[in-house]
Amino acid sequence: MMKKLSIAIIISFLYFLANFSAAHSAVLDISKFGGSPNADITKAFTSAWNEACASISAAKIVIPSGTYKMGLLEVKGPCKAPVEVQVDGTIQAPPNNADLKGAEQWIRFDSIESLTLSGKGVFDGQGAAAWKGASIAWKDKSHGTGSDKRAINIYFAACTNTLVTGITSKDSKYFHFNVLGCNNITFDGVTIIAPDESPNTDGIHMGRSNGVTITNTNIGTGDDCVSLGDGSKKVTVQNVNCGPGHGISVGSLGKYPNEENVEGFLVKNCTLTKTENGVRIKTWPDTPGKITVTDMHFEDITMNNVMNPVIVDQEYCPWNQCSKKNPSQIKLSKVTFKNIKGTSGTAEGVTIICSSGVPCDGVELNNVDLTFNGAPATAKCSHVNPLVTGKAPVCGASASASPSGSSDSASPAQESAPKEEKLPSKKGASSKE
Repeated sequence: MMKKLSIAIIISFLYFLANFSAAHSAVLDISKFGGSPNADITKAFTSAWNEACASISAAKIVIPSGTYKMGLLEVKGPCKAPVEVQVDGTIQAPPNNADLKGAEQWIRFDSIESLTLSGKGVFDGQGAAAWKGASIAWKDKSHGTGSDKRAINIYFAACTNTLVTGITSKDSKYFHFNVLGCNNITFDGVTIIAPDESPNTDGIHMGRSNGVTITNTNIGTGDDCVSLGDGSKKVTVQNVNCGPGHGISVGSLGKYPNEENVEGFLVKNCTLTKTENGVRIKTWPDTPGKITVTDMHFEDITMNNVMNPVIVDQEYCPWNQCSKKNPSQIKLSKVTFKNIKGTSGTAEGVTIICSSGVPCDGVELNNVDLTFNGAPATAKCSHVNPLVTGKAPVCGASASASPSGSSDSASPAQESAPKEEKLPSKKGASSKE
């Protein structure tokens, strides 16, 4: 109850901030800076941003209905007052990834406090050509000759008190949204769409951020609907529809040194439909460092024909690109799965494969009611003794196994190319596998 109240307070505060700012703001229509439909508005937006950011009172940039082109864009704070960007038109990225000059994102908001991104508009990444190129690159990469450099649609780096509401992100070349080093950012009423075969088009990925709320949002992509990288803290995903895609994931974690702990994740009142995985925690074996992952709670979730609805996989090794000589050193604790119901696309509805080096603690299955072809789904567990209450499948022993049917153990023809993880650079690179 207190958690739900705190989320409502945060969202109400951000909306109050946005509405207060709007009521007292200078309105900067993009047309006043030379922006017009069916033309490139990169320079016009940059000019509008510079004026808005320098204003000592709140300012709003408005992009009216219509279709616009936009090239590589990076806007920075700090600004002198809150800024809102209201997008009611469709903004199109260059379809050719090379036109973004090798940047890791199309649009970047950096070091801004009290930013609102609103409207009924669409950010269209026009990713089809990039997806095709990525598939070719990953085939070549198996022979050591490939490259897969694609742009994220929208990147928030080191932003504080941010509200993203109403907008749509469509057909990103890579992730749709990336959140790195941010505090108190809310996505409310957002739509994220891409074909289910589009590789690595995660809906919202985050890392090293505190206080991320995703609510009342619809996500259907070719990869994770929501994914948490290292250093994610106090994250809430509530009233979200996920599918198609690969589910809602914590990780992967542990592949690189100097990763940070992950703590405080609540997924509640969500529906997943025909996703490749359900709710998942994944860590690499033979990890170079030690971190903890704690207070992970998945509650009141409906699964509709979902492959691998509940997964903890501490032997995560897509395409066998790692060593399993030593177990994962990532410690998992206080992980609960409560009131999860629906249909599984695999016989094993629950798979909990913990590390033999640091077994999981405090894992609970409470009213996990999943069926496969009309019969109760089964559970497979290793290196864990979960507390089972209410109706839930009984864990069967498993010496060592990845989830059956998991998309991450699929053949290259079936699965998206793995992401290249990297530690955050000064620019704020994402870390996702």
